[in-house]
Amino acid sequence: MVGIETDRGPWVRALIAAGYVVFGVNPKLAARHREVVSLSGAKDDKTDAHTLADLARTRRHQLRPIEADSDLAAGIKVLTRAHQTLIQERTRHMLRIRAALLDYFPAALVAYQLGTLTLTGPDVLALLAKAPTPAAAAKLTTAQITAALKMAGRRGDVPGRAAAVRAALRTEQLGQSDIMAGAYAATVCSGVAILQTLNTEIAGLENEVEAYFGLHPDVEIYRSPPGPGPILGARVLAEFGDAPGRYADAKARKNYAGTAPITRQSGKMKAVHAPFIHNDRLVNALDLQAGAAILRDRYVRAYYDQLRAGGLGHHATLRQLANRLVGILHGCLKPGLATTPMPAGHTAPCPPQPDPPTPLSHRRHTPHGAFAVEG
Repeated sequence: MVGIETDRGPWVRALIAAGYVVFGVNPKLAARHREVVSLSGAKDDKTDAHTLADLARTRRHQLRPIEADSDLAAGIKVLTRAHQTLIQERTRHMLRIRAALLDYFPAALVAYQLGTLTLTGPDVLALLAKAPTPAAAAKLTTAQITAALKMAGRRGDVPGRAAAVRAALRTEQLGQSDIMAGAYAATVCSGVAILQTLNTEIAGLENEVEAYFGLHPDVEIYRSPPGPGPILGARVLAEFGDAPGRYADAKARKNYAGTAPITRQSGKMKAVHAPFIHNDRLVNALDLQAGAAILRDRYVRAYYDQLRAGGLGHHATLRQLANRLVGILHGCLKPGLATTPMPAGHTAPCPPQPDPPTPLSHRRHTPHGAFAVEG
């Protein structure tokens, strides 16, 4: 029996493979228990080891043994986290470019954010690399802008959009001296090169995530609820893991997800709020899933509108909706539950409900895109 302040890594996997029962101890819990075994406040490696050993010996009934995920789920976790990290890095570099353009070339922000254009798009990056200064951008022709838009796959009235971009780039603006503009342009070109590389690597990792996710036996279950595509579904699977028996019931899964509300009560004071301690990546994925679900499923949207009408804010409503969807997911992941083929090649993890659709809180299953069960 081993107590350790982490739940992952080669050392943990080696201990589990060797037959040890390994308990992952939250560092905050270990710090509180250290105050029990060492009132002096002393802290060193020997004391920490004694604290973890005593905690595992006396309170193991309150600790959860670490369950090893399959190699496939672990691989999906590595890929999805790397993919998400690159997206976050792209956002950081984009914001740096935006700040620089605001200082010396504000017309570019207007021109390159018209319609569906974004500062991370390949067409905008190509134009910024070609003409990073106001003087150079003013010399861009409609044909050059049109070519950049078409290379990025733009459709529709591309010449009209190119003319609008060209007009915006030539508007009068407050600017910097030529020397300062050149210095800013050098930093922007550097950021553009980084963003172009990040776009390429993000697309490559996205393909890898989809390939690995498609090999998992639970892929159809994670993709059945309204909202998650292959990337979002892979993130949810990766953060929950696929170790059997890790979550005793739906409540345990909701608690780990950070969607279940917690209550703080003392005397007449009572407050219900979201958990402070949670898996940030999982919370982000579930929030995105709930946000997408209200756009794709009318029953989910009706439940969302009902909660909003009751006075809940947008994010609190998404969290409650995500909490419901996590409970649904847990029910559909129960061992031995057969799947039911659905039209258009989809697979529904729960038995179909033949009765007329009912509100989200009472329904068990509807066809793909209207997925909900009794909560």
